[in-house]
Amino acid sequence: MPAVPSRSWPCPSGPGCASLVPAVPPGSQPCPLGPSRASLVPAVPPGFQPCPLGPSRAPRVPSHAPCPRGADAAMVDVSAALETESANGKEPLDAAGDGAEAMDVQGGSGDEENTRQLGEIELQCGICTKWFTADTFGIDTTSCLPFMTNYSFHCNVCHHSGNTYFLRKQANLKEMCLSALANLTWQSRTQDEHPKTMFSKDKDIIPFIDKYWECMTTRQRPGKMTWPNNIVKTMCKERDVFLVKEHPDPGSKDPEEDYPKFGLLDQDLANIGPAYDNQKQNNAVSTSGSLNGGASLGGGMAAGGSGKGRGAKRKQQDGGTTGTAKKTRSDPLFSAQRLPPHGYPLEHPFNKDGYRYILAEPDPHAPDPEKLELDCWAGKPIPGDLYRACLYERVLLALHDRAPQLKISDDRLTVVGEKGYSMVRASHGVRKGAWYFEISMDEMPPDTAARLGWSQPLGNLQAPLGYDKFSYSWRSKKGTKFHQSIGKHYSSGYGQGDVLGFYINLPEDTETAKSLPDTYKDKALIKFKSYLYFEEKDFVDKAEKSLKQAPGSQIIFFKNGVSQGVAFQDIFEGVYFPAISLYKGCTVSINFGPYFKYPPRDITYHPMSDMGWGAVVEHTLADVLYHVETEVDGRRSPPWEP
Repeated sequence: MPAVPSRSWPCPSGPGCASLVPAVPPGSQPCPLGPSRASLVPAVPPGFQPCPLGPSRAPRVPSHAPCPRGADAAMVDVSAALETESANGKEPLDAAGDGAEAMDVQGGSGDEENTRQLGEIELQCGICTKWFTADTFGIDTTSCLPFMTNYSFHCNVCHHSGNTYFLRKQANLKEMCLSALANLTWQSRTQDEHPKTMFSKDKDIIPFIDKYWECMTTRQRPGKMTWPNNIVKTMCKERDVFLVKEHPDPGSKDPEEDYPKFGLLDQDLANIGPAYDNQKQNNAVSTSGSLNGGASLGGGMAAGGSGKGRGAKRKQQDGGTTGTAKKTRSDPLFSAQRLPPHGYPLEHPFNKDGYRYILAEPDPHAPDPEKLELDCWAGKPIPGDLYRACLYERVLLALHDRAPQLKISDDRLTVVGEKGYSMVRASHGVRKGAWYFEISMDEMPPDTAARLGWSQPLGNLQAPLGYDKFSYSWRSKKGTKFHQSIGKHYSSGYGQGDVLGFYINLPEDTETAKSLPDTYKDKALIKFKSYLYFEEKDFVDKAEKSLKQAPGSQIIFFKNGVSQGVAFQDIFEGVYFPAISLYKGCTVSINFGPYFKYPPRDITYHPMSDMGWGAVVEHTLADVLYHVETEVDGRRSPPWEP
């Protein structure tokens, strides 16, 4: 091994490494990342304090100094998918040419300040706007490219589920051209001795898009080769993003057939990202003032533009809208993030006419989350296994599982009757164990009445509670108990000011008790007012024939803390929900616990409020088992074809 020259450091990896690092010139400090990084950071001038983040974050690095994070950090390959290698992986950035260096300095590239890793597959969180490399979270990047903008990403810190959320979207031609030119530009910077900024349509851009079509968009490759003409029209039209050169300069040796050539108007590749909102756009520093109107290169319209005038509608159809508009239109992020405080859409379908509707949200644990993109399901049924039932962690009165004429308060704990008998159920039900809740009779004018108790999901909403086989009730007048429309004397009646208690005990050894709740993933999905719902058909006759008694079950009613005795026993097996049916303008309030005005004595029970998180646990377990079964059996509902 040759001796180490006098003005070089020995390689820290040991004498077995043949790398020699130049010595530190006077007036400079060794790179804090170690001498093997071959980076030199200028010493702190007199009268200045060192950067508190360390010398590697020094904001004013002269243009002649290599990147403080190391030359190899600035010379990352475009990606393994591009099958290219850097000409010299340890060559400083200025070796790419003076033009590239000046562009980076003037544009404030953000490669250092925003911890960008240009040339790698990076993802920007739509909430915190931080950048991450895809391998940070182990995201599958086999169908991704560097500088892509057609995606939604939330890091595990920002997303409400605590999981990483990543979704590729269908890219329009503008986004595809932007990604292609960015990759070609970076490729040229890292490989060519004299980097190019303009690229031939026929020799560079079209072959690149044709080769990486599946990586650039989820749209199917067109059968006819008409898209090359369309991308030329797109780049010629979008002059706020692309440069166009139709003919070579006079005296140039470039052949005429290489033209037209296209390039990026803003050569700072660090400004390329998804158009989430204007926050990132306002923070970006453009080399030419407001060349793009302060907008990100991710396909967003200029921030100062009104979106009016000729061509505005066509631009929106082509995808040239703001990031916010696109997100509102098609981004299938978790609906719970946009729900009102009480956890349910204000406009929603009601359970009626033999159908029931369950609010759905994307299932973060579903395989192949890319299938969530709604664009690819145009004209096709969306597979239910991509979604799950959306559950609120509090037990409240259901807004959808009620007769529409009933009026529910904003807190979903008070209901007012209207005209004839009609019913509302709670949002959560029970299938086993002992449970209890209270109802306060707030207002009961003359000629009004109430029937209160428990109901299964198939109980008729446009009838009094106790009308059919699926419900059991206690009437205010004369204290009559009802089941299958048969009334029997039970206790004295109740009225305004009374606080009533409702207790149910369901055995643990029934078939219903041992089963998990329905996942609804085999049900059809419908869209209503921007939300998705599972649609389930009610087979009432079939359900009635399959009813069987649950020995040992019982229902007890309480009035102002005093038990009225066992009202029903050996009731039908099933899932029971707290239920209220009112006649005319009666007003009642419900208390699901955990604190009651008259808690029962001498019996053990759970407050209905405990079913909030209990239902979340049960449904999560049911969803996980469903996904495991689909992986083992290899079945899908329905089969998905990209």
